[in-house]
Amino acid sequence: MSIIDNRKAFHDYFIEDRFEAGLVLEGWEVKSIRAGRVQIKEGYVILRNGAFWLVGAHISPLTSASTHVLPDPTRSRKLLLNQAEINKLIGKVERAGYTLAPLDMHYKGGRVKLAIGLAKGKKLHDKRSSERDKDAQREVQRAMKVRQK
Repeated sequence: MSIIDNRKAFHDYFIEDRFEAGLVLEGWEVKSIRAGRVQIKEGYVILRNGAFWLVGAHISPLTSASTHVLPDPTRSRKLLLNQAEINKLIGKVERAGYTLAPLDMHYKGGRVKLAIGLAKGKKLHDKRSSERDKDAQREVQRAMKVRQK
């Protein structure tokens, strides 16, 4: 079940590969995520000391869940990946000019997971082309719908 999607990532990047990562979260963050108070549109993934970190994602604290802690809504959160995935991603990000973008946050087996995408940036003309293709596809769907009636 999806918690939140990052549609901006699909607009700004060509997503070439997807990976699923666990998140190291605190208790108040899990409660806030379950309440739907999370935003990953401005988030990005960086490599620091051989591990990947989610930076810039905003998890708004609940007033009832975080009374005894001082919550930092935009703190860096460590991503949990297996070593083979980490090595593959390090090679792509450092050498090939790729970036890692958070795509969506979802539940899997009662745990919060983050789907990250290995992405290449789109140029302005690519964004316009994608928008044109979407509009054309929408028109075709609309015409097919009218024709079926």
